Amino acid sequence: MLHSRCIVKKMRYRKTRRVFVLIFLAVLTILCTLTLAKKQVSAWQPTVIQPSFLTSQNNKADSKASELDNQGQELYEAGQFSEAVKLWQQAQKAYAQADDADGVARSRLNIAEALQALGLYPTACDTLLQAFNSAELDCQKLVQSNENYQQLQNSLLDNFKKSPNSQIKVIGLRSLGNVLRKLDNLELSQQILLLSLNTAKALNSPEDESAALLSLGNTFQALGDRTRASQSQDIQNKLPSTPWRCINSPSLGAPRKFYQQANVLYQQAATESVSTTVWIQAQINRLSTLLETNALSEAQGLWPQIKSRLDTIPASRATAYTQLKLASSLTCLKQANATSAPSWTEIAQTFATAARLAHRFGDQRTESYAMGYLGGLYAQAQTQQNAQNLRYAQDLTQQALTLAQAIRATDIAYLWQWQLGYLRKNQGDSKGAIAAYTEAVDSLHSIRGDLSAASRNIQFSFTERVEPVYRQLVDLLLQSDGATQKDLKKARDVIEGLQVAELENLLRCNLQVTSPVPIERGSDPTAAVIYPIVLDERLEIIVSLSGQPLRHYSTSLSLEQDFEDLIETLRQSVELSDGNTLQFLKFSQQVYSLLIKPVESDLEKNGVKTLVFVLDGVLRQIPMAVLHDGEHYLIEKYALAVSPSLQLLPPKSLPNTQLQVLAAGISQKIPGFSGSALPKVKDELKQISEVAESVVLSNQEFTGHALESKINERPFSVVHLATHGQFSSSPDQTYIRAWDKRININELKTLLENRAENQPDAIDLLVLSACETAEGDKRAALGLAGVAVRVGVRTTLATLWEINDTSTAELMGQFYKTLSNPSNSTVSKAKALQSAQLELLRKYKYPSRWASYVLVGNWL
Repeated sequence: MLHSRCIVKKMRYRKTRRVFVLIFLAVLTILCTLTLAKKQVSAWQPTVIQPSFLTSQNNKADSKASELDNQGQELYEAGQFSEAVKLWQQAQKAYAQADDADGVARSRLNIAEALQALGLYPTACDTLLQAFNSAELDCQKLVQSNENYQQLQNSLLDNFKKSPNSQIKVIGLRSLGNVLRKLDNLELSQQILLLSLNTAKALNSPEDESAALLSLGNTFQALGDRTRASQSQDIQNKLPSTPWRCINSPSLGAPRKFYQQANVLYQQAATESVSTTVWIQAQINRLSTLLETNALSEAQGLWPQIKSRLDTIPASRATAYTQLKLASSLTCLKQANATSAPSWTEIAQTFATAARLAHRFGDQRTESYAMGYLGGLYAQAQTQQNAQNLRYAQDLTQQALTLAQAIRATDIAYLWQWQLGYLRKNQGDSKGAIAAYTEAVDSLHSIRGDLSAASRNIQFSFTERVEPVYRQLVDLLLQSDGATQKDLKKARDVIEGLQVAELENLLRCNLQVTSPVPIERGSDPTAAVIYPIVLDERLEIIVSLSGQPLRHYSTSLSLEQDFEDLIETLRQSVELSDGNTLQFLKFSQQVYSLLIKPVESDLEKNGVKTLVFVLDGVLRQIPMAVLHDGEHYLIEKYALAVSPSLQLLPPKSLPNTQLQVLAAGISQKIPGFSGSALPKVKDELKQISEVAESVVLSNQEFTGHALESKINERPFSVVHLATHGQFSSSPDQTYIRAWDKRININELKTLLENRAENQPDAIDLLVLSACETAEGDKRAALGLAGVAVRVGVRTTLATLWEINDTSTAELMGQFYKTLSNPSNSTVSKAKALQSAQLELLRKYKYPSRWASYVLVGNWL
């Protein structure tokens, strides 16, 4: 038995030794002459912040509770967070038995720190609310918008302000502000951290003041990240090819202002700090904001100051984390071609130090990150891209993956599966690369629910950290003209999966995925589903026809004209087409040639009548109806619909019963609201009531409460809302306007869910007349798809931009007339919209009047 145990110990020693031999070899052979592409996407940027512990300062406190406190802290610092929670829970009970209210509060704050370390942010948030005697609230109410949202927050802030100042209050508020940042309630996080800062000042506590400034800086940095994400471009060739790449294009506008404010707060935190550790943390975080604003000379000057103090802080888990954060920022500084940046060898040594410290203190997450990025650095050695270099890179990446899998950290594991796929692809191993990329996508699927529970902007930037994995896998599957049916089906499933993941990222929730019958199996024999996929230098198109094998077409994209610029120009020229027909036609025909021309002969041969598009990226910004072949618009040949994903919205026919419509609209100017009056809404509602059985709410009658009440009265198959509204990449800014308030997407979902309890039949059609996509928001059109999926209706009809309300009234009248015609009971919603658009096309030659209408979801 003794001999066996010795063997085990030797094996463990050899494994550990091998890990650090790899690190040592990597550091020694990283070349200082590395050159990197300038446009790259950001490496992992963990936010450095030191945890705070509260121990008993009450001499009368129960000695057993104090001992449990200290034992819990030792376990926390050893990385045994679950065990620390158990001991602090025991301490809490002991303090309660000793009637020590402060001790109970301290224990809860410590428990919350450990829960955050475990990633259990909602539970940590609830624990902190209990520490402040606000147990009647739960964190879900604080982070989900509803009509009582602001009232709850104001009440909470008032209670905090009235409570007496103490260190418990300072640290508790700071912890709550941190956890709210993790839960993406950045505005409330900011307000609570300001309260913590002001309380620290009142107590004359420089240590707590600097810690509050550090946390507040982190929240402003998160605000910059979120704002930048909403403005992110859909140009695929700017996406990263690997996890280690950095983006070196400076943030502008609102994101820049947030990053600059974060920089100021970090400077203040460093100035106020009485601790070298906090000083270093603040300066490292500040370094990342300087990179975001392209202040390279200032960043170069900051690095030597940080370096001079690094050796003065004690070795700990937090130090390993700090070294990792520093190495990540130095990588981006080096990739920005800064003249005085540290050498690649120095950066590799910093990663190696982080890995060594993390291993020493049992922090496998940080160790995995450090080794994975060290493997990434090694893979960049372009001047010696030989088999040995790639082997070292793969070995380090595999070690990082093994560490992540050992602790079931799937959110890290996918990064190294992605990196392995990239390395294998560069070695010409397409089969191995596809296998690694597939594992990465499967990992992302497995953590979709976890991602919805925490802040995407803190853990991931979707465009930079998730989307490339899907696209690179599709790229590999479709690289050759000889892609098999198996390859095509897999590529289609992957792009469907990307659509679902993107919507979940937008909506911050886990969506229910179904298993729809593919169109080629005959669910609609006259429909074709078209998947256009935008890759770096080409447009891939997969076409699904009833009863047919999948078709695949590939079209090269012009290097002279950026594809996103072409789509954006077409969008703008169509919106302004009242004055110039020829200009938009040129762009419309260019997009038609790329998107439709390769498939048009197959469509004609198979008698297709309806086209359903699963649109990718920037293509969501334009209505397919406006595409032109030189003689006719696409809407003149086909009924059209858009589906965010057939996994979410499978086709289903309208019930063969008389339409029952709940129609609500506002034609008058709403007091205190900037939107103009919509006088033709009155005619729109009248026309609907003339052709379908309807209940109408007009102007002051259309309140949030009245809408909810009427929806619950009868089994309406259609809900028609003719009012101002907006689709945005932010759920809170995706709304419709009732007379008394905005109703955002989450409130609309709740309203319709309440209706479903009383009227179990799903609403077949939600019409949002007069709504539009948010100006300046690159992902705003995704908000329309988000509404279609989030509120649980089968189909949504809406507009991409503001339409003349006379045209809207005319189109809606024709749409309902066709849809409710008893002699044509088999007409689909897509065909009814086609009929209405053609009616306007005959009257108005400019597509700005009729093209903006988009049918999303179930087209039948």
